[in-house]
This record gives sequence, C-alpha cells and structure tokens, in this order.
Amino acid sequence: MMRKFLFVSLPIAAALMLSCRSHYQLTGVERTRIVVDSRYDASPDEAAASFLAPFKHVVDSAMGPVVGTIARNMEANRPESNLSNLLSDILVWASANFGEKPVLGIYNMGGIRAALVKGPVTYGDVIDVAPFENKIAFTTLTGENLLRLFRQIAKRGGEGVSHGCELVITADGQLLSARLHGQEIDPKADYRIATIDYLLGGNDGLSVLNEGSNVISPQSTDNNARFIIIDYFKQKAAKGEVVDACVEGRIKVKSEK
Repeated sequence: MMRKFLFVSLPIAAALMLSCRSHYQLTGVERTRIVVDSRYDASPDEAAASFLAPFKHVVDSAMGPVVGTIARNMEANRPESNLSNLLSDILVWASANFGEKPVLGIYNMGGIRAALVKGPVTYGDVIDVAPFENKIAFTTLTGENLLRLFRQIAKRGGEGVSHGCELVITADGQLLSARLHGQEIDPKADYRIATIDYLLGGNDGLSVLNEGSNVISPQSTDNNARFIIIDYFKQKAAKGEVVDACVEGRIKVKSEK
C-alpha cells in the first residue's frame, strides 16, 4: 500500500510544483532614501513617546554617566589611527593588573565599531566603540612568529599596535621592515603580547596569534575590553587628565621603490 501511495503522490507533487511557478518577471529596481532627522521632532507621536519614556529613563541612567574626557575626535582608520593607537596602548596599560609586562598591544580595527567625539565621553560612548564580549588576553610569540604577525598586519593594511611598534608596509600589503622599541626583531627571542581573546582564536586574518605559548585569557566579565577602557578613562579623569592619542608613525606605507 505504501508503494502505491508514493506512486500516486509523486505526480501530484510535481503538478503542484509546476502550478506554483510565478508568471511574473522583474522589469526594474528602484530605491529611495528616507532621511530620519530632526524634522520628525516637530510632530512627535505622543503615544509612542509615552510608551518609550520608562525605557529611555533606564537606558539614559545606565549609558549617560560621563567616564572621562577626550582631547580630540577619534576614529579607526588604516593603516594607523588615533583611536586604534589609544586602544592598543590601553591594553598594555591594563596589563599590570594581571601581573603582565607585554612589549606589544594588538587591537583589531574590525573590533572598533564607533568613533569618539571631542569632549565628555560617556559609558554609552565606550559601549558603542567596543560592543563585543572581547576580553583582554596574553600570549607569547617567538620573534619568528612575531614577524609573521607583522606580515599579516601588513597584508590587512594595518591594525591597532601599541606605542613603540614601527612597521613599514607597502600599499599592496607587504612588510618592508619592523622594529619594536627601537630594536630589530630577534627571530629566536620571545615577545609577550597583550590583545583580546577574539584574536587569540586566530580571527580577523591574524591567525598566528593562535600559535602562541603561555596563554592567559581571564574570562571574568570585568575583563571585557569595554570595562578596561572605561577604567582607563576614569583613572585619567580622577587625575584631572584628558585622554589623548595621535597618529605617530607606528605603521607607515611606502613604495617598494
């Protein structure tokens, strides 16, 4: 009986499939942009505003507090930028809390999701910059692997590197030279690196970071990059200092000629 049922059902299924074919054809595609700006504030929807009011209060109370002040507008750009420099330096700064003394900090451009505007910086601003659950982490690379890392960074056109790193790359992603704190890289030496756990997984084109040794990757929520950044701003503010960073030639692009 089962075989007979299948024999009858297959032609029916085929007929249904044929009957579902569309007789319509695409003749064109048009698009338009709807600008959402202050013009909508002239006639607010009172019902919607009333509904959102209690949620807005909760969000503003959590995201609104100021954690510090920044000296200039900052954004992430390749090969080097003030914001990527700042975040890489913050990883090195925070390392002392873990008993670490890294010689290099690495923060990927892809993990920086917003810019910072000159003036007060709020908790919410930092969340926008570092929205992911990335946590500070440490690994040791041999000099040979460190050079491989620098070649991977060159191939990507630049990533966030901390103060003291000097890379010269080409526009097509080749590494021409690399120095760290004024010294050439010793292929046989060991170099301690501060970064984020996402990159220790070999992600974002920096696969060599997955080949390190003596890996320390504390997973407490307090170790999230966003909280470390906030702590940095707060400590600067407590000293009456404004946070600043600039492009200083950590990664330079030059012609091979």
